[in-house]
Amino acid sequence: MSKQLPQNPTSYWQDSVQFPAFPSINEDIEVDVAIIGGGITGVTSAYLLTQEGLKVALVEADRLMTGTTGNTTAKLTVQHGLFYDELISHFGEEKAKLYYQANKEAMEFAKSLIEKHQIECDLKIEDAYVFTENDETASQLKKEMKAYEKLGIPGKLVEETALPFKVKQALIMPEQAQFHPLKYLRVLVEVLKQAGCLIYEQTVASKVEMGEAPRVLLKDGHTITCKYVLSCSHFPFHDEGFYFARMYAERSYVVGALVEDDFPGGMYINAEKPTRSIRYTPYQNEKLIIISGDHHKTGQGESTDKHYQNLQTYAENTFKVKEFVYRWSAQDYSTLDKVPFIGYLTDSNRNILVATGFRKWGMTHSHVAALLFRALILDKENPYETLYVPSRFVTDPSVKRVIQTNVDVAKHLVKGKLKKPTKKVDDLKNEEGAIVQVDGKRCGAYKDKNGKLFLVDSTCTHMGCEVKWNSGEKTWDCPCHGSRFAINGDVVEGPAERPLKQVQEGDL
Repeated sequence: MSKQLPQNPTSYWQDSVQFPAFPSINEDIEVDVAIIGGGITGVTSAYLLTQEGLKVALVEADRLMTGTTGNTTAKLTVQHGLFYDELISHFGEEKAKLYYQANKEAMEFAKSLIEKHQIECDLKIEDAYVFTENDETASQLKKEMKAYEKLGIPGKLVEETALPFKVKQALIMPEQAQFHPLKYLRVLVEVLKQAGCLIYEQTVASKVEMGEAPRVLLKDGHTITCKYVLSCSHFPFHDEGFYFARMYAERSYVVGALVEDDFPGGMYINAEKPTRSIRYTPYQNEKLIIISGDHHKTGQGESTDKHYQNLQTYAENTFKVKEFVYRWSAQDYSTLDKVPFIGYLTDSNRNILVATGFRKWGMTHSHVAALLFRALILDKENPYETLYVPSRFVTDPSVKRVIQTNVDVAKHLVKGKLKKPTKKVDDLKNEEGAIVQVDGKRCGAYKDKNGKLFLVDSTCTHMGCEVKWNSGEKTWDCPCHGSRFAINGDVVEGPAERPLKQVQEGDL
């Protein structure tokens, strides 16, 4: 008999660590650097720049660590799936080697901060594995191993792992790491406070106004005047470079389970689809097994509850599950060539810097970004600047993917407009949402546990696509560019800046 998943999505990381509350900005301020986004990229960037003697303001729209950082699987690894062979084919050996070196240095930098500040964050050195269970994909692992050899990456192919099932083959990258990201960042935030960094929560940045000095305009009317703006908000809050057309959003899912047999260690990800990632973290004198995957483009695919169920079934078929303790999901952006954008927002604007498109590998790339930001602001050389430069365009695969992405957007734009709702408001049960028809108009409708009705205009305020109901997280998600909205229409995730319009039945 299947064990029951937790009813509400809650990240283990967020559930196990409490951050101190910080005020919102209530006046105009002036600093050297304004960092927008209070996740791991923002905090580590603030740490480095504050250490350089710069006056820094760290600004978060919600609470610190409530975004992607709080919903990660928290691997500090340079093994990013089967990627190095692909990198060589599209970028060449030199840049593929730079990618490896940048992430390896970032991983070592994170470990050095943990050692320097004696941070108890469950850091554990583990081997990382890409494994396959079929012969066809085994050939891809062999190609990846050849890429390792070309780039000087330590690794080896094996036919046995500590997983409780047989694999055809696995590619090991030794001595990678895993940790508890919020325990790590809680200490760094305390260091920032002691160093005089200004930290603000519940403060929403809307855009940057350029002049003699950049001014970050906040939604409450206040401003931050600065020399540099760092956009670390997952999706750039100031989208001057058409980033929405150069990236795509995907959601992935996680379940945390306690199991009967001891988990021997290691971090595992399969080479097939759907993706299955397995690792553990210490949990109340036991090991919490973290299984993630089942990613899909935001707002597309089957019911999001189904993805949790898929992971639950996989966990129960793989381990002797005693109890499911957590479930959560995350949203990640991928660039068209799969290498993040880190650097100046545009070639012509050297005052705004951006880090985005981490493609599920944000724990290392956040540190890559912080180190690169420091180099750019202090006008120091960094060997990785041209690899990550946001203005790049790689002919293959960017041309192919930009065509695919735009066709996909057009398909969902038309499909959403033409599809006629089949439900009425009266059909909805409590805690159910759906696209409905009210007085001949499409609306997004949700009834909470008490039967209170929330009605919103179902047209995304970004570029007019029709949103879809996300039953797993109870949000309205846009299938075109990944914007997400709360049940009352508030923006949960960009690129949309304006909320969905709230609708009263009498207004229609």
